[in-house]
Order: sequence, then structure tokens, then C-alpha cells
Amino acid sequence: MVVNTVGFESISANTIYPVQGHPRAYSFFPEQGRRLHEYQIIYFVDGEGSFKSASTAKTKIESGHVAILFPGQWHTYHPCASTGWKVFYIGFEGAMIDNILAKEFISFNKQILNVGFSETLVDLFKRAIEIAKEDSLLLQQRLAGIAFNIVTEALFLSNKRMSEKEQTAEVIEKAKAIMYENYNNDIDLENLSEKLCSSYSWFRKVFKKYTGYAPAHYFQEIKIRKAKEFLLETDMSIKEIAYELNYQSYEYFISRFKKHTGVTPVEYKKQSSFGL
Repeated sequence: MVVNTVGFESISANTIYPVQGHPRAYSFFPEQGRRLHEYQIIYFVDGEGSFKSASTAKTKIESGHVAILFPGQWHTYHPCASTGWKVFYIGFEGAMIDNILAKEFISFNKQILNVGFSETLVDLFKRAIEIAKEDSLLLQQRLAGIAFNIVTEALFLSNKRMSEKEQTAEVIEKAKAIMYENYNNDIDLENLSEKLCSSYSWFRKVFKKYTGYAPAHYFQEIKIRKAKEFLLETDMSIKEIAYELNYQSYEYFISRFKKHTGVTPVEYKKQSSFGL
């Protein structure tokens, strides 16, 4: 592996991009795009922007993202004028990275990786920049080692975040299923989070992120949804529905229903009967 370029770029908000003085081999106009003769890893540590390539639709870039550029592939990117961005980059080529691509550890179809902020990656890029400035003995060997570490660390962090996201989604889906199964009972949500091997503070936070509702609010929505079904599809009385849904009283059920729908159960049934 041979490293051709490494550096850091800071683009302030409302700055013309690319800035003057861009190396000729890497210069381009964002509206036209470009093709490189090498691979590049670009780590976005601050700001926002967009990315597009021959195999990747226009994608929003945020801090914590890594973009992989491939030799000969058309691509373009630019920062948002309102934010600018700060990026580390390293460009390289050689049989080692070709083999990584051939084994599909990296892919044209997955050019944007979400790795989050990583001190390890930042330190690797900074070390590569320092070594490049030294122009010392075994320069290329040392840079190649760091470039390889950057690639593998980015892949590791991306896969780790994907795995954590999948595990989180699984916890939320299990919680939702338990709530649906127990619509006619009361649920202690703190005990539920413990059964799902998570703290209640974490569970409440991620549940709201995934569903838009706090767990308790979501459970109440399930109950109200079931109440609507009973009102429209059965001959159950309001008191029977309140009892079936395990509300503490007939009056409490009516107040909760009105709070969620804006009307009482009787009014809801009448409106639905007239197609309102």
C-alpha cells in the first residue's frame, strides 16, 4: 500500500468551496464532480454537507460519517454553506486495499459509514499527518500501516454501531409486543425494562426516539386504540370496555379517552356512525 496524500481541511461557514490552492490532482467543481486514481478515506468530524457518486444517491453527510472514495469512480461532495465542515482525509493505493475491496470488506454500494466521533480515528489521522511532515526513514511503510488501521477501525466502528442499532430495535419491538399482549392489564414499565436487560432511563430514551412516544404514553395509545375497536366493532358498553381495558374506574376511562381523542367514547361512536 502506498499513501499519496494525507491531511486536514477546515471549511468555514459561507466559504466558497473548494478553496483556492487545492492540489491540481485533487481539484474539482462540485457541480461537475471528479474521478481519482486512488482510494480515499474522508472522516467528517464537524459540520454537514452532501455526497453523491456513481453508485450512491445524494446523501446527507454529518459529523461522525466516513466516506470511502474508489479509483476511477465519479463522485462529488460539498459542505453546507451554513455550517462548513472539518475533515481528515488520506489517499492511498496498492494490492492490499485492492484485496480488501475484492473480499467485499468495503463496497461501492456502501460508501458512507456512520462511525460516530472516535478519538482513535482522530489520533490515527493526526499521527499520519505528523509522519508525512517528518519525511523520515520508512515513511511509506509507516503511513501504510496507519492507513490500514484507519480502514479497519472505520469498518469496526461502523459494524459495531449497526449491531447496537439492531439490538436496540429488537428491544423496542419486544417491548411493543409485550404492551400489545397486555393491553388489558397494567404494566410496570421499569420492570419491563429490567426484563429486557436495560436500565429504565436508557429504555425510556431510546423508546421515545424510535416511536415518538414515551413508553407510558405509547401503552395508553394502545389502550385507546383497542377502546376504539370495541366501540365500533362490538356491542360492549362503555363500562364493559373500561373494565376490559383495566382502567381504575369508568370515569377515569372517559377522561383518558377524551384527553387522547378530544371527544368522549359516546361522541366518538356517534361521529363514526355518521361517517364524521
